Amino acid sequence: MTMKEFFDYLVKNLVDQPDAVDIQIVERENGTLIEVRVSPDDIAKVVGRKGRIINSLRTLAMTIGARFGQRVRLELIE
Repeated sequence: MTMKEFFDYLVKNLVDQPDAVDIQIVERENGTLIEVRVSPDDIAKVVGRKGRIINSLRTLAMTIGARFGQRVRLELIE
């Protein structure tokens, strides 16, 4: 399972409109960026109460990156 497939699976199970989920992996010179796009109606579900869900997703991204010696960031794109 690739990083894209992993985050695609996680985010699609959080939202009401899984068909609107788009995950892009952008390789940059300072690390990897995971761009998560969801329906405007589902943004609150991905962010969660007090930002807990998005922070958990970011922690997972950083942990996966550390495992492979990379810097990985996750951003929610509106």
